[in-house]
Amino acid sequence: MNQTIQVSLHSDYPWERIKQDKAFFDTLETAVLPPYFNNCRWFAGKARTQRHFRLQTVLEIPTKETNALLGMVEVLYDDQATETYLLPLSFIEATQAQEITPIGIIALAYLQGKRGFLIDALYDTSFQQALFYHIAHAEGIAQTNGKLDFARGKGLAGEDINTPITSKALTLASSNSAMIFGEKYFMKLYRKLFHEANPEVEMIEFLTEYSEFAFIPAFAGSLTWRPEGMPEITLGMMQRVVDNQSDSWEKIGKELNDFVAAFTQKTFAIEEQVFDQVELLAQRTAEMHLALYAPEARPLFASEVFTPAYRSFLHKRLSHLLDSRYHLLIDKYTSITDPVTRKLAWDFMEAKELIDEFAGQILTKELQSLRVRIHGDYHLGQVLATGNDYIIIDFEGEPESSITDRKIKHSPLKDVAGMIRSYHYAISAKMFNDPSTIGLEASRVQTAADRWYKLMLQTFMEKYLDTFGHPHPLFKNNNEINFLLLIYLLEKAVYELGYEISYRPDWVKIPLKGIVNVIREIEKLKM
Repeated sequence: MNQTIQVSLHSDYPWERIKQDKAFFDTLETAVLPPYFNNCRWFAGKARTQRHFRLQTVLEIPTKETNALLGMVEVLYDDQATETYLLPLSFIEATQAQEITPIGIIALAYLQGKRGFLIDALYDTSFQQALFYHIAHAEGIAQTNGKLDFARGKGLAGEDINTPITSKALTLASSNSAMIFGEKYFMKLYRKLFHEANPEVEMIEFLTEYSEFAFIPAFAGSLTWRPEGMPEITLGMMQRVVDNQSDSWEKIGKELNDFVAAFTQKTFAIEEQVFDQVELLAQRTAEMHLALYAPEARPLFASEVFTPAYRSFLHKRLSHLLDSRYHLLIDKYTSITDPVTRKLAWDFMEAKELIDEFAGQILTKELQSLRVRIHGDYHLGQVLATGNDYIIIDFEGEPESSITDRKIKHSPLKDVAGMIRSYHYAISAKMFNDPSTIGLEASRVQTAADRWYKLMLQTFMEKYLDTFGHPHPLFKNNNEINFLLLIYLLEKAVYELGYEISYRPDWVKIPLKGIVNVIREIEKLKM
């Protein structure tokens, strides 16, 4: 049983009418939810001082024998900030408790004298089956305030919705929760909620329903609450299950083992299949962006020019990152003992004026390239290796950005920059942290890493742009491509620098080298 259970809940109402018992929910909010939430992996507020937990809204979903509730819990913090979390609720009799994982049991409950447990309905098979039924039939459920809307997608095509399907909850160390249906469909319940449509659902649904791009887990359905007079709230999404071998970060790591082994024998050797795989990933990336380029699409996905508002947004974000990282680096500079890292840090600090001037060009430079919705958090860990191909996952966008900002349209080169930085991290982390390279001359290790990275960069970019063909409205010309790629590479590397300074100081040289690489390219442009 969940060790956080200290208080039992009591009500003279049956479960089907429990919403009428205010005292039941008062006890739930004050005595049960605080310890329960703080024991859940998906709750992001553990380190913050919490003032109250309040069930703002409780929706109902009929199940085979009774009903389940969808609770939306507002958490108020000491700084007056609030967050809203999804907590589905069910009541089971005590004899069924052994079927529920301990973390799923919220509290002991006595309803009309019947002893049982209030549980997270994620672990209730009846609730799981109800969700699948309503998605498969695209049937909405009216509520006292608005409607629960269930959408069915092409990912369910061919499924016999009248045949029973197995279901189970997954135990994930994640900010969301998940279920599997028939080993064919993966459903994610979003725990932290936002008062607008989730960008991941928008992206997956658009690519599945309105394009031919097949290298994502296909959209099978979604669950959305549409309150009256308020923005919709995405509660969950179902997709096809992907039979993957590993993510691409893990795959490239295995391939780098061979490269490092050859390097220690004073041989620079990259297997031909590595170039083939980089080209294939570049092609799939370009195909994803081609699918997202939809001039005639609804406004949500229609391409846009580089407007003054967007230029200002990008410049403000980049300038803030540059200033904050610059001052953070100054504060930490004396504690950097590695001479290579100190040299890179000095190069960055010395070139601050040059970088600021370059970043400022985003406000005035003539740009005819276009912007579209993009993945937004694109790196090797977001690409699954499936035999001889790739599947792209996790379209939620930058974790630290607001939902609104995650939907801003960018040049697809922002995604490209993310992937290129990922390749740079892969080779740098391997070359400088592998036991076999420790003790070797640092400059020799850096030179080999640089050569590998530049070959991957060249291979990726050539295949990526060739897939689009020339010219293409998304990319006006090579001058604009080079400028925008440098802007986004700079933004990404400077963002990474803040994380490494704070959490992995031994890795600071990796983003610093990325920044210095951009500085060298800027210097070439000024010649």
